[in-house]
Amino acid sequence: MNSQRNLCLLAVVDDPGEAGQLQLAVQQIGFAVKLYVASDYLEALQFLHQQGERFQCAPRPDLILLDIKMSGQEYLAFLVTAKQDEHLRAIPVVIMATSELEADVRAAYHHGAAGYVLKPADINEFAGTINKLGQYWFERIRLPENCSICTDVARAINE
Repeated sequence: MNSQRNLCLLAVVDDPGEAGQLQLAVQQIGFAVKLYVASDYLEALQFLHQQGERFQCAPRPDLILLDIKMSGQEYLAFLVTAKQDEHLRAIPVVIMATSELEADVRAAYHHGAAGYVLKPADINEFAGTINKLGQYWFERIRLPENCSICTDVARAINE
């Protein structure tokens, strides 16, 4: 079961208030999940590729939450980039959205999203949604434990 190991969640969220709400919601999940927040898609890619001094020891996330309210169609470019990269494609990407437009839902799945979740405006409902996501992705689903990036980071940390 995934809850037996340390879990890593990368959220790509540009609103600091929303990032704070997400942190509170993750703390309420009830098992160990380390949340990392990237403020945009470029920062998320730097994190995922361990680029720059800030991210050189960044862990491989078990799940990525991707906010699509950010500027334009950049989330689709991020999805395409992540799903074309052999080291990243196995990481599930779940879209968090306020949009119920069918075109947005179709585009997300077409480009490799593992899920599309509507973000409730109410903070309590938001926490409940994050809790359900956590239960599904971290308790019910079997996620891969090892990849070349993970092994390289663990080796570097232990040396």
